[in-house]
Amino acid sequence: MNNKNRYMPVMLAISIVIGILIGTFYANHFSGNRLNIINSGSNRLNNLLHIIDDQYVDKVNLDSLVEKAIPQILAELDPHSVYMSASDVQATNDDLKGSFSGVGIEFVIREDTIHVQAVIKNGPAERAGLLAGDKIVTIDDSAFVGKQVTNQEAMRRLKGPKDTKVNIGVMRYGQKGIKQFTVTRGEIPQRSITSTYMVDDNTGYIRIKNFGETTYGELLVSLATLSQEGFDNLIIDLRDNTGGYLDRAIQISNEFLPKNKLIVYTQGRKSPRQEYRSDGHGSYQQIPLIVLINEGSASAAEIFAGAMQDNDRATIIGRRSFGKGLVQQQIEFNDHSLIRLTIARYYTPSGRCIQKPYEAGHDQDYELDLITRYEHGEFFSQDSIKHTGPAYHTGIGREVFGGGGITPDIFVP
Repeated sequence: MNNKNRYMPVMLAISIVIGILIGTFYANHFSGNRLNIINSGSNRLNNLLHIIDDQYVDKVNLDSLVEKAIPQILAELDPHSVYMSASDVQATNDDLKGSFSGVGIEFVIREDTIHVQAVIKNGPAERAGLLAGDKIVTIDDSAFVGKQVTNQEAMRRLKGPKDTKVNIGVMRYGQKGIKQFTVTRGEIPQRSITSTYMVDDNTGYIRIKNFGETTYGELLVSLATLSQEGFDNLIIDLRDNTGGYLDRAIQISNEFLPKNKLIVYTQGRKSPRQEYRSDGHGSYQQIPLIVLINEGSASAAEIFAGAMQDNDRATIIGRRSFGKGLVQQQIEFNDHSLIRLTIARYYTPSGRCIQKPYEAGHDQDYELDLITRYEHGEFFSQDSIKHTGPAYHTGIGREVFGGGGITPDIFVP
């Protein structure tokens, strides 16, 4: 073997080692510091996004990554800590603030087409000539039928700033062709109280859909109306009331409670106990009261029902309520999206936690809870209600149960 062949394996090995050293040098130079930062603690997510933006093989939309990552992180906490996009925030605020700017129709989507169910009296759509039963097929001269028709997209196209115009084409029963209407958008009231009337000569009835900005004022008007008709008893219907603002639930509770009665308190790991009590200025402290609830009654509705039950102020009738008793703090981002982060829990005056049990990261089980209740027969028999928490007692010693939601005094299937 000649000398050249003899030293070839040695030269090859040296070349490989040099290559590894050079590669290691450049790897450390360009990415080693960042990798160390990633492993260094609380800034890992921010640094990870920076590295992806700087080094990933393809161009990445970081905003889209963040939009997808935030909900996944919050899903590991509890079912009500959530991320809301700017559009979702706007829709939620519209539902609670008492009004929004739009055309003034109620609709459903059937067979990929908008069907007008009702036209709000004296609203923009009624003034323009739209009728219940119309099928909307074009918006602003573009076809709007088929799979593109969703509630969210329909609301996006129909809502808009006050005094702006939208062209709507409809198919009307018994008429040929498409009828065109130009609707000037306006303020559309969102009423929390959907019904006020006398059930009989002595009993008034008020149905509250949610606890929004205008709910307390609406309630006072409804109570004044019933007073003129001479009511001596009152039914407040909170069935399928999904909740809303805590302060509205407290204001309304205050109308029916004597002075210094505990309405609700909140408490969390870093949130000390905070109590909310009645001030004694309520005008209807003596009126006999019934509150109707069901599995769709949640949050602020449960706070009101729990306050009335624990203070022995009302008879609660119906089915066990939803069990949503977590306090959320809103944290807004620059683009007007936000997160609602749970910081405490709601407790009724007797000490019951309104929130039903949940397991972090198991949202599907939580969401299927109502179906589970149905399958167990809870909607049909009071004996099927499973109380997972201890018993508590009202002011006069009546037994009430914790473990999630408000259990009615009188069960109605």
